[in-house]
Amino acid sequence: MSFVLNESHMSVNKFSLTDKEKLTFYGLARYPYLNDKMLSEKLGLKHSTVTSIRRRLRKSNHFRKLLIPSLEKMGCRMLVVIYTNFSPLVPLRERVEITEKTIEVFEEIFFSVGEEDKGFSLSISTDYATIGHINDVRTQIFGGRGFLEDEYPHMVVFPFEISRIYRFFDFSPLLRKSFQLELEEYGIEGRNFGFDFSQRGYVAFSDTEKNVFCMMVSYPEMSDSRIAMELGVSRHTVSRLRKKFREENLVKTIVVPNLNKLGFEILGFYHFKFDPRSPPSMENDETAMLLTDSTVFLACRMFEAVMISVYSDYDSYKSDRTRILQVLKENRWMVKEPVILTYGLNTMVFIKDFKFAPITRKIVGCDFWVKKLLNI
Repeated sequence: MSFVLNESHMSVNKFSLTDKEKLTFYGLARYPYLNDKMLSEKLGLKHSTVTSIRRRLRKSNHFRKLLIPSLEKMGCRMLVVIYTNFSPLVPLRERVEITEKTIEVFEEIFFSVGEEDKGFSLSISTDYATIGHINDVRTQIFGGRGFLEDEYPHMVVFPFEISRIYRFFDFSPLLRKSFQLELEEYGIEGRNFGFDFSQRGYVAFSDTEKNVFCMMVSYPEMSDSRIAMELGVSRHTVSRLRKKFREENLVKTIVVPNLNKLGFEILGFYHFKFDPRSPPSMENDETAMLLTDSTVFLACRMFEAVMISVYSDYDSYKSDRTRILQVLKENRWMVKEPVILTYGLNTMVFIKDFKFAPITRKIVGCDFWVKKLLNI
């Protein structure tokens, strides 16, 4: 199910949450790896209160929890963003149907969205040749069917070794701002850098470890006992391996809110190309100056960056855009106007919504019968 549902957000919005619900919701997004007891201590709430609120918010579909595999430790070398402008003459439904059959079948693509005249996707891959092939197929199909406007799809490659990913779908700053929370007393940082994708390595899994790992990524909220039953192993084995995967940082947890239920309306996509004479310093993390509370994703390399932000309304988007352009101009980083695309959260279509199971299965491997369980 998509983290943005095609439903009206007027009936349930951010103002329907109590103060404790807002604080707990924020805490779930900021500290997704903590259990209820640890989170209650962090937020200064009762353990029973946090447990009750978490269950209530989950039951009402306010959020979902995902396990992100650390594929950079398993041979993957790059994150790739591809965005495309489409002819508005081609119906969105027709384009989506063709895309699902011919392009989204590639395991490397884990996130893909579209609107009538545009779309973008995120992929992770072991090598450039694979990504290049996917983009060639994309260009051939879109071009051959008259989907494209005057430009080819734009591809931005972030090799982990020379890139920084400051936020990887971290929604906690967005929720903190939206809920108007004052959190200094909890020692919560104002700036939150994302996952460290620069860690390289090779993990050798046993067959059981492969199967458990793939099941965990595919069904992040499935209990250890249920995974054990499905795989025919003991619950103790699954619990032990889950602990091992976490301790070795082979999986990362994120909480993804249902943005429609919280009243958000706009997703902003930004592609920056920096002036080669004066780019932001990677060593000093200067690109992080572009971050705002609305930013949920920011990846950069020396001369370019891609950012994704979420807004409650057009005025919020316009204010944030002005601030971002001001940072670019004041630091003389801008060689040309950035590409800025806006998507309506009520109208955009999710073709792939954080689907990490296919690429995990491809990289890690698992038994044939487990693949059937995973429906991949």
